[in-house]
Parts: sequence; C-alpha cells; structure tokens
Amino acid sequence: MRRSARWLAVACAMLACVALGAHAGKVYRWVDKNGIVHYGDRPPAEAAQNGARVKVIPVRAEPGAMARLRLEREEGASLAYADNTVQGPVEVLLKFTRNVNTRGEPALPARATVPANATVLLSRLMPSQAGTAEFGLAMDVVPGDPRARPQDVDYLLPIPKERLRIEQGFNGPFSHSDTQNRFAIDFRAPQGTPVFAARGGTVMQVESDFDKAGLDLEKYGGRANYVRILHDDGTMGLYAHLRTEGVLVRAGQRVRAGQKIGLSGNTGFTSGPHLHFAVQVNRGMKLESIPFRMAGVTDRP
Repeated sequence: MRRSARWLAVACAMLACVALGAHAGKVYRWVDKNGIVHYGDRPPAEAAQNGARVKVIPVRAEPGAMARLRLEREEGASLAYADNTVQGPVEVLLKFTRNVNTRGEPALPARATVPANATVLLSRLMPSQAGTAEFGLAMDVVPGDPRARPQDVDYLLPIPKERLRIEQGFNGPFSHSDTQNRFAIDFRAPQGTPVFAARGGTVMQVESDFDKAGLDLEKYGGRANYVRILHDDGTMGLYAHLRTEGVLVRAGQRVRAGQKIGLSGNTGFTSGPHLHFAVQVNRGMKLESIPFRMAGVTDRP
C-alpha cells in the first residue's frame, strides 16, 4: 500500500499566545581536558568539576506540540497513535486532510483523551477496497480532560498584595475577548515580581526560554514563558509572560497554594510587563476560561 502522511498538532493557545510546549532555547558548548569540543542541550555537570569553560549559545525557541501523531505499519494497515508529552491529560482529534481509498477503524474523525505521558491508539487505517490507498492526517490537540468538573474554590493572589494593580480584567477590550481569555486577569507586575500558585496542583507544563515581547501577534504569539498547573478538579491555572528562566518549578512537580512558582516578566504577545492569570477548562476540543473568585480582586481593572 502506498501512503503519504502529514500531521499537524494544533496547540490551542491563550490570548497571551502561550506556547504549549517548546524545545530548549539554548545550546551549551564546552571543551574537555583533552581539547575535545562538546555540545549539549543542558549544562554539563562534569564540565564544571573538571574546570572546563562552558559557553551558552542562544537558540530561538519554537512552540512545540503537546502530543505527537505517530504511525506504525501493520500487515495491511497503518496504526495511528497519539503520544502525550505533557504532565497532564490532553484531548486529541484525528482527521483526514486527504483520503484516497482509505478507511479508519474507528472511522475518522476520531477523538480520544490521552492521560499524562501516555499513548493511545486512535485508529487503524487501511484500504477501503483493493487498489492504491493514500491519505493525509491532521491531529488537533487541546490541554485538559473534557470530563473536568470545576469546583467552587477561592483563589489566592498570584502576586504580592502590596503590588496589586489590575491592568485588564474579565472581558477586557484589549485582549480578553476570546473564549480562552475572557475571564482572565492581567496584573501589573514589574519584571522579577514573585509569582505564587493561586491554587495547589500538579505542574502540567512550563516554558522559560523565550526572551522577547511585542504586539506583532504573528511574531510573538505562542512565545511567552508560562506555568500551567493542573488542579485536582481538572481545571488548569495559567500564569503567563514570565521572564526568561523565570520558571521556578518543573513539570510533574506537586505545588501548594501560595508556593512561589516563578518570576514575572515581559515575554510573548504583550504591551509591557505583567502577569496574565486565567483558569481554563477543556470543553470538548475547545479551551475556555471560566470565572473565578480571588480575594481582594474584582473583575474590572
């Protein structure tokens, strides 16, 4: 069977155009005691011990995929798998972009919820009848479990109370008009302001390698540093526009309410330094922000 496969993981990003996963934004270069040059994507512990000089080479970070589509051959068929790469559930939708004499079991479009760091078989693809079969595929990905049921919770302030000032609240006209950000709050926060978890949970995703900001959505969209925390009821807290290397927690880490998780910054699609906070849920392949209560905060700037 002749086939062609094309896939695309669509990361549903928030207004702050947060990347939902990205590769490292730097490369490390060092020379060992024998004069051999090495390169790596993380600081070499052995290099410091041996007195080697380490040079950091900046590399433009790019948004990555929360889940990846993987095809495996089977006798007379191709197996389409979704591999979840984050520390929380995602929902995926597999569909044909091109279909010549190909059918799926189950039929496409096929939807599935993939647990954290897990793999799910989405469909077996095979010829509908004798002859050449060709197909193209696309896979949409949304963070969160669509079965989440938000609880009535009081959230803590994510920044120090003495620095509290809201620049944009619920339904803010500048950028809080889409479903992902309608119920978000932008806190004014000079770069380096401590950011605290407004609610406890598991760190689902982090990004800390982006270093630029601007109002060009095409250029800066998807290039903000952030922390996404998965709460026990399936909702997700999003803390965006953190400074470069301003994430102080790791994916998979359990954090408590009030714990310091990062430092505010000015990265991604933004007009200036601030912290963008939202509580989001997956409403069935659709990422939405939801209203929340936070002590000392109203829904207006």
